[in-house]
Amino acid sequence: MKKCLATLSFLVFAGAIAHTQAIIHRDPSIEKMVMGVTADSLKSYVHSLVGFKTRHTLSTQSSPKEGIGAAQRWVLGKFQQFSKNAGGRLSAYLDTITYQPDGKRVNKPFILGNVVAILKGTAAEDKRIFMMTAHLDSRRTDVMDATGVAPGANDDGSGVAAIIECVRLMSREAFPATIVFVITSGEEQGLLGAAFMAGKVAEQNWPLEALLNNDIIGSNNSNETNIAGNTEVRVFSQGIPAKLSPEEAKEIRSFGLENDGNPRQLARYFKEVGERYVDNMTVKLIYRNDRFLRGGDHSPFVEKGFAAVRITEMNENFEHQHQDIRTENGKSYGDLPEFMDFEYLKKNAALNLVTLANLAKAPAKPQQVHYIMKGLENSTTIEWNDPGTGNYAGFYLLLRETSSPVWQKKFFTKNKSITVPYSKDNYFFGVQAVNAEGNESLPVIVKQSAKK
Repeated sequence: MKKCLATLSFLVFAGAIAHTQAIIHRDPSIEKMVMGVTADSLKSYVHSLVGFKTRHTLSTQSSPKEGIGAAQRWVLGKFQQFSKNAGGRLSAYLDTITYQPDGKRVNKPFILGNVVAILKGTAAEDKRIFMMTAHLDSRRTDVMDATGVAPGANDDGSGVAAIIECVRLMSREAFPATIVFVITSGEEQGLLGAAFMAGKVAEQNWPLEALLNNDIIGSNNSNETNIAGNTEVRVFSQGIPAKLSPEEAKEIRSFGLENDGNPRQLARYFKEVGERYVDNMTVKLIYRNDRFLRGGDHSPFVEKGFAAVRITEMNENFEHQHQDIRTENGKSYGDLPEFMDFEYLKKNAALNLVTLANLAKAPAKPQQVHYIMKGLENSTTIEWNDPGTGNYAGFYLLLRETSSPVWQKKFFTKNKSITVPYSKDNYFFGVQAVNAEGNESLPVIVKQSAKK
């Protein structure tokens, strides 16, 4: 049996199963895509990436077989290959900018390039964008060594492979909303490609609703602690917005919403939807933006106020990360494919696929969600308006205790208001729109009230 949001059963009423109780409802088209994810495909992508010897950001861009330039062209070629079966919905390009020495990890001018694939949504009125990212560049022990062999199989060939596989499968399907896949460069030199992309998204006012950044998702065992296991993955999320006005900070304190920033809502969604579709996987919610004193490509987006999270394997092995290939005292070092678990990578790629697909198929979030306050009362009444776009069959009211990390119950209604016998003093509430296939929007946390 699949896991539900928590240990409690959920009331799920949708389509033909109205007024019946169900634990899980899965969209057959998403299930079909999950079945298409293969370890062999992912393994072939990683081996191709390792074949470029180094993908260091400052490595050669002119060689047809080695360096970051050849790797970018190979990835672009894969996307263009997949576009042939996408009915004109998939386009791909290399997005570049000239980057100057910065006195940090860039010592010469170079052309920074991100490989971008856009799977255009089919609903003209639906402007929403969902994004998946990973970084193409690799590094050696010396982060400035741009010529030595740096295979980067897991860091971050695993994330790139997951994107390529998602594009391969999702480009065959139609989604109302748009999905953008970005393979950045310059991560190891200071999140350069992600900062370039985040700046563009902010300046051009892209309606970006969610971003999944995948970095190091293909190995199942750690060094030092010797913990091994391929049934868990971490998702890191920021709780409090990076930029807050005094009024926004006051609102967070007033309603106790320190644990309910948009990235954290996305992380909960990734866990619930991912565990619904992918067998033998538990998504562990890590309540910080990234690993201790480290950073990733989602951070420039978080800093600009977007809902962005980082997905990373549960047990990092630092003997196979940021290491020159060598053997010392009988121990092998280096980021090579033989230290990866491609069945584990397969499950992590599938987690991304189902989350993106569910989001892009779902209606938009309900609008103007608020409490109705008639006075002091122990029941709770919540009201909202229609989603901005998308066909919906109804709405879910989500509920969790203030100490719970995940939503614990959900109630379906076709109305745009609901009253439940749970006190707003003791619970947090959220509202999602849901279509007839069971695809839910991101939740809107209830915080404001309107007196009637």
